[in-house]
Amino acid sequence: MASSDSPAGARRRVRLAVRRAREAKGITQGDVAEAMEWSLSKVMRIENGEVTISQNDLRPLLSFLGIKDRSQVEALVTSAKLSKQRRQWWEEPAVRDLLTANMVQLVQLEVEATEIRYFYPMVVPGRLQTPAYTQAVLHTFAGELSEDAIEARLRVREMRRQKFLTADRSTAVYVLLDESVLSRQVGGADVLRDQLEHLLNLVGEGRIAVKIIPFVEQATIPMLGTFELISLGNEDDDALLYRESDILDEIVEDKEKIKRHRGIFDRLWSSAHDETTSAGLIKDHATALA
Repeated sequence: MASSDSPAGARRRVRLAVRRAREAKGITQGDVAEAMEWSLSKVMRIENGEVTISQNDLRPLLSFLGIKDRSQVEALVTSAKLSKQRRQWWEEPAVRDLLTANMVQLVQLEVEATEIRYFYPMVVPGRLQTPAYTQAVLHTFAGELSEDAIEARLRVREMRRQKFLTADRSTAVYVLLDESVLSRQVGGADVLRDQLEHLLNLVGEGRIAVKIIPFVEQATIPMLGTFELISLGNEDDDALLYRESDILDEIVEDKEKIKRHRGIFDRLWSSAHDETTSAGLIKDHATALA
Protein backbone atom coordinates (compact mmCIF):
# COMPACT_ATOMS: atom_id res chain seq x y z
CA MET A 1 0.00 0.00 0.00
CA ALA A 2 1.44 3.35 -0.98
CA SER A 3 1.73 6.02 1.64
CA SER A 4 -0.87 8.13 -0.14
CA ASP A 5 -3.36 5.26 0.23
CA SER A 6 -2.68 4.56 3.90
CA PRO A 7 -4.15 6.26 6.98
CA ALA A 8 -0.74 7.64 8.01
CA GLY A 9 0.07 8.90 4.52
CA ALA A 10 -3.41 10.34 4.07
CA ARG A 11 -3.16 12.29 7.33
CA ARG A 12 0.24 13.66 6.29
CA ARG A 13 -1.12 14.71 2.89
CA VAL A 14 -3.95 16.69 4.49
CA ARG A 15 -1.84 18.44 7.12
CA LEU A 16 0.86 19.41 4.62
CA ALA A 17 -1.77 20.86 2.27
CA VAL A 18 -3.30 22.85 5.14
CA ARG A 19 0.03 24.15 6.39
CA ARG A 20 1.29 25.16 2.94
CA ALA A 21 -1.96 26.92 2.10
CA ARG A 22 -1.82 28.84 5.37
CA GLU A 23 1.79 29.86 4.77
CA ALA A 24 1.02 30.88 1.18
CA LYS A 25 -1.79 33.06 2.49
CA GLY A 26 0.66 34.68 4.91
CA ILE A 27 -1.33 34.05 8.06
CA THR A 28 -0.54 32.46 11.41
CA GLN A 29 -2.03 29.44 13.14
CA GLY A 30 -3.63 31.92 15.53
CA ASP A 31 -5.35 33.64 12.60
CA VAL A 32 -6.76 30.30 11.48
CA ALA A 33 -7.95 29.48 15.00
CA GLU A 34 -9.72 32.83 15.30
CA ALA A 35 -11.38 32.61 11.88
CA MET A 36 -12.55 29.02 12.41
CA GLU A 37 -13.50 29.62 16.06
CA TRP A 38 -11.19 26.81 17.14
CA SER A 39 -8.57 26.66 19.85
CA LEU A 40 -5.00 27.37 18.81
CA SER A 41 -3.99 23.94 20.09
CA LYS A 42 -6.45 22.30 17.70
CA VAL A 43 -4.86 24.02 14.70
CA MET A 44 -1.38 23.15 15.90
CA ARG A 45 -2.28 19.50 16.47
CA ILE A 46 -3.82 19.24 13.00
CA GLU A 47 -0.75 20.72 11.32
CA ASN A 48 1.60 18.58 13.41
CA GLY A 49 -0.28 15.41 12.51
CA GLU A 50 -1.21 14.66 16.11
CA VAL A 51 -4.93 14.46 15.33
CA THR A 52 -7.08 13.83 12.30
CA ILE A 53 -9.54 16.41 11.01
CA SER A 54 -13.17 15.67 10.27
CA GLN A 55 -14.60 16.19 6.81
CA ASN A 56 -17.04 18.77 8.22
CA ASP A 57 -14.14 20.78 9.66
CA LEU A 58 -11.92 20.36 6.62
CA ARG A 59 -14.25 21.78 3.96
CA PRO A 60 -14.69 25.25 5.55
CA LEU A 61 -11.01 25.30 6.49
CA LEU A 62 -9.97 24.69 2.88
CA SER A 63 -12.36 27.40 1.71
CA PHE A 64 -10.90 29.88 4.20
CA LEU A 65 -7.37 29.00 3.09
CA GLY A 66 -8.25 29.55 -0.58
CA ILE A 67 -8.26 25.92 -1.71
CA LYS A 68 -11.41 25.85 -3.83
CA ASP A 69 -10.56 23.64 -6.79
CA ARG A 70 -13.25 20.95 -6.67
CA SER A 71 -10.98 18.01 -7.51
CA GLN A 72 -8.34 19.07 -4.98
CA VAL A 73 -10.93 19.61 -2.26
CA GLU A 74 -12.53 16.21 -2.87
CA ALA A 75 -9.13 14.49 -2.89
CA LEU A 76 -8.25 16.04 0.47
CA VAL A 77 -11.67 15.22 1.94
CA THR A 78 -11.20 11.61 0.82
CA SER A 79 -7.78 11.60 2.47
CA ALA A 80 -9.29 12.98 5.68
CA LYS A 81 -11.83 10.16 5.69
CA LEU A 82 -9.13 7.55 5.07
CA SER A 83 -6.92 8.95 7.81
CA LYS A 84 -9.56 8.04 10.41
CA GLN A 85 -9.74 4.38 9.43
CA ARG A 86 -8.18 1.42 11.19
CA ARG A 87 -7.18 2.33 14.71
CA GLN A 88 -3.60 1.12 15.16
CA TRP A 89 -1.72 -0.08 18.24
CA TRP A 90 0.24 3.17 18.52
CA GLU A 91 -3.02 5.12 18.88
CA GLU A 92 -4.00 3.34 22.07
CA PRO A 93 -3.87 5.78 25.03
CA ALA A 94 -1.60 3.44 27.00
CA VAL A 95 1.03 3.92 24.31
CA ARG A 96 0.28 7.29 22.71
CA ASP A 97 0.05 9.27 25.94
CA LEU A 98 3.52 8.17 27.09
CA LEU A 99 5.38 8.98 23.87
CA THR A 100 6.30 12.24 22.22
CA ALA A 101 4.07 13.39 19.36
CA ASN A 102 7.05 13.10 17.01
CA MET A 103 7.70 9.52 18.06
CA VAL A 104 4.07 8.56 17.41
CA GLN A 105 4.27 10.17 13.98
CA LEU A 106 7.55 8.37 13.22
CA VAL A 107 6.03 4.99 14.11
CA GLN A 108 3.12 5.67 11.77
CA LEU A 109 5.20 6.78 8.82
CA GLU A 110 8.09 4.32 8.96
CA VAL A 111 5.75 1.42 8.19
CA GLU A 112 4.84 3.22 4.96
CA ALA A 113 8.43 4.08 3.99
CA THR A 114 10.02 3.06 0.71
CA GLU A 115 13.52 3.80 2.09
CA ILE A 116 14.97 4.44 5.54
CA ARG A 117 18.51 5.67 6.21
CA TYR A 118 19.86 5.44 9.76
CA PHE A 119 22.93 7.37 10.93
CA TYR A 120 23.84 6.17 14.42
CA PRO A 121 27.26 7.09 15.85
CA MET A 122 26.64 5.73 19.38
CA VAL A 123 24.20 2.81 19.47
CA VAL A 124 22.23 0.48 17.19
CA PRO A 125 18.99 2.02 15.80
CA GLY A 126 15.97 1.34 18.01
CA ARG A 127 14.01 -0.57 15.40
CA LEU A 128 16.90 -3.01 14.98
CA GLN A 129 17.67 -3.53 18.66
CA THR A 130 17.22 -6.78 20.57
CA PRO A 131 14.91 -6.54 23.62
CA ALA A 132 17.85 -6.77 26.06
CA TYR A 133 19.81 -4.07 24.21
CA THR A 134 16.73 -1.82 24.16
CA GLN A 135 16.20 -2.28 27.88
CA ALA A 136 19.81 -1.36 28.61
CA VAL A 137 19.60 1.77 26.44
CA LEU A 138 16.31 3.01 27.85
CA HIS A 139 17.21 2.44 31.46
CA THR A 140 20.00 4.99 31.10
CA PHE A 141 17.12 7.51 31.17
CA ALA A 142 15.89 6.41 34.60
CA GLY A 143 15.26 9.59 36.56
CA GLU A 144 14.47 11.57 33.41
CA LEU A 145 11.62 9.38 32.20
CA SER A 146 9.00 7.80 34.44
CA GLU A 147 8.93 4.03 34.76
CA ASP A 148 5.66 4.02 32.81
CA ALA A 149 7.24 6.04 30.00
CA ILE A 150 10.24 3.71 29.87
CA GLU A 151 7.96 0.68 29.80
CA ALA A 152 5.88 2.22 27.00
CA ARG A 153 8.99 2.89 24.93
CA LEU A 154 10.18 -0.66 25.55
CA ARG A 155 6.86 -1.97 24.22
CA VAL A 156 6.95 0.34 21.23
CA ARG A 157 10.48 -0.65 20.24
CA GLU A 158 9.56 -4.31 20.54
CA MET A 159 6.44 -3.76 18.40
CA ARG A 160 8.48 -1.85 15.82
CA ARG A 161 11.04 -4.66 15.82
CA GLN A 162 8.42 -7.38 15.38
CA LYS A 163 6.62 -5.43 12.65
CA PHE A 164 9.93 -5.01 10.85
CA LEU A 165 10.77 -8.71 11.10
CA THR A 166 7.35 -9.85 9.85
CA ALA A 167 6.81 -7.19 7.17
CA ASP A 168 7.56 -7.73 3.52
CA ARG A 169 10.92 -6.50 2.29
CA SER A 170 9.71 -3.64 0.11
CA THR A 171 11.40 -1.03 2.33
CA ALA A 172 15.10 -0.51 1.63
CA VAL A 173 16.97 0.04 4.91
CA TYR A 174 20.48 1.51 5.00
CA VAL A 175 22.32 1.54 8.34
CA LEU A 176 25.44 3.64 8.88
CA LEU A 177 27.21 2.94 12.18
CA ASP A 178 30.37 4.27 13.70
CA GLU A 179 32.87 1.51 14.49
CA SER A 180 32.67 2.41 18.18
CA VAL A 181 29.12 0.97 18.26
CA LEU A 182 30.64 -2.49 17.79
CA SER A 183 32.72 -2.12 20.96
CA ARG A 184 30.36 -0.21 23.24
CA GLN A 185 29.10 -2.87 25.67
CA VAL A 186 25.57 -1.60 26.16
CA GLY A 187 24.10 -3.96 28.76
CA GLY A 188 27.30 -5.97 28.94
CA ALA A 189 29.28 -8.27 26.67
CA ASP A 190 26.56 -10.90 26.22
CA VAL A 191 23.91 -8.32 25.30
CA LEU A 192 26.22 -6.66 22.77
CA ARG A 193 27.19 -10.02 21.26
CA ASP A 194 23.55 -11.01 20.78
CA GLN A 195 22.85 -7.58 19.27
CA LEU A 196 25.69 -7.89 16.78
CA GLU A 197 24.58 -11.38 15.81
CA HIS A 198 21.06 -10.04 15.30
CA LEU A 199 22.44 -7.41 12.90
CA LEU A 200 24.31 -10.12 11.01
CA ASN A 201 21.10 -12.14 10.68
CA LEU A 202 19.27 -9.12 9.29
CA VAL A 203 22.08 -8.57 6.79
CA GLY A 204 22.04 -12.26 5.83
CA GLU A 205 18.28 -12.15 5.28
CA GLY A 206 18.66 -9.12 3.02
CA ARG A 207 16.57 -6.91 5.29
CA ILE A 208 19.22 -4.24 5.84
CA ALA A 209 22.44 -2.96 4.30
CA VAL A 210 25.07 -1.97 6.86
CA LYS A 211 28.27 0.01 6.51
CA ILE A 212 30.75 0.82 9.27
CA ILE A 213 32.60 4.13 9.51
CA PRO A 214 36.15 3.15 10.52
CA PHE A 215 38.13 4.82 13.29
CA VAL A 216 40.68 6.05 10.75
CA GLU A 217 37.93 8.13 9.12
CA GLN A 218 36.71 9.55 12.43
CA ALA A 219 37.58 13.10 11.38
CA THR A 220 35.00 12.90 8.56
CA ILE A 221 32.08 12.36 10.95
CA PRO A 222 30.02 15.55 11.18
CA MET A 223 29.16 17.05 14.54
CA LEU A 224 25.68 15.61 14.33
CA GLY A 225 23.76 13.28 16.59
CA THR A 226 21.50 10.43 15.62
CA PHE A 227 19.26 11.00 12.62
CA GLU A 228 16.94 9.04 10.36
CA LEU A 229 15.88 9.90 6.83
CA ILE A 230 12.47 8.51 5.89
CA SER A 231 11.41 8.39 2.24
CA LEU A 232 7.73 7.80 1.52
CA GLY A 233 7.93 8.06 -2.27
CA ASN A 234 9.96 9.47 -5.13
CA GLU A 235 9.08 13.12 -4.68
CA ASP A 236 11.02 15.64 -2.55
CA ASP A 237 7.87 16.32 -0.54
CA ASP A 238 7.75 12.67 0.45
CA ALA A 239 10.85 12.76 2.67
CA LEU A 240 11.34 13.73 6.28
CA LEU A 241 14.12 13.86 8.85
CA TYR A 242 13.86 12.50 12.40
CA ARG A 243 16.43 13.62 14.96
CA GLU A 244 16.77 12.44 18.53
CA SER A 245 18.98 13.67 21.36
CA ASP A 246 18.68 12.44 24.93
CA ILE A 247 14.90 12.46 25.61
CA LEU A 248 14.20 15.17 23.02
CA ASP A 249 13.22 14.50 19.44
CA GLU A 250 11.92 16.30 16.38
CA ILE A 251 10.59 15.68 12.91
CA VAL A 252 11.96 18.07 10.30
CA GLU A 253 10.27 18.65 6.94
CA ASP A 254 12.42 21.57 5.78
CA LYS A 255 13.66 20.60 2.31
CA GLU A 256 17.07 22.24 2.68
CA LYS A 257 17.80 20.51 5.99
CA ILE A 258 16.69 17.17 4.57
CA LYS A 259 18.88 17.72 1.51
CA ARG A 260 21.87 18.60 3.71
CA HIS A 261 21.49 15.51 5.88
CA ARG A 262 21.02 13.29 2.81
CA GLY A 263 24.24 14.72 1.37
CA ILE A 264 26.09 14.01 4.62
CA PHE A 265 24.73 10.48 4.72
CA ASP A 266 25.68 9.78 1.11
CA ARG A 267 29.23 11.08 1.58
CA LEU A 268 29.76 8.99 4.70
CA TRP A 269 28.19 5.94 3.07
CA SER A 270 30.64 6.26 0.18
CA SER A 271 33.69 6.61 2.46
CA ALA A 272 32.73 3.85 4.92
CA HIS A 273 33.88 0.23 4.75
CA ASP A 274 32.05 -1.70 2.03
CA GLU A 275 29.21 -3.98 3.08
CA THR A 276 31.28 -7.18 3.01
CA THR A 277 34.07 -5.69 5.12
CA SER A 278 31.51 -4.16 7.49
CA ALA A 279 29.79 -7.53 8.00
CA GLY A 280 33.19 -9.06 8.68
CA LEU A 281 33.91 -6.45 11.34
CA ILE A 282 30.56 -7.09 13.03
CA LYS A 283 31.24 -10.82 13.01
CA ASP A 284 34.78 -10.35 14.41
CA HIS A 285 33.50 -8.23 17.29
CA ALA A 286 30.70 -10.71 18.04
CA THR A 287 33.16 -13.60 18.04
CA ALA A 288 35.55 -11.75 20.34
CA LEU A 289 32.73 -11.31 22.85
CA ALA A 290 31.81 -15.02 22.88
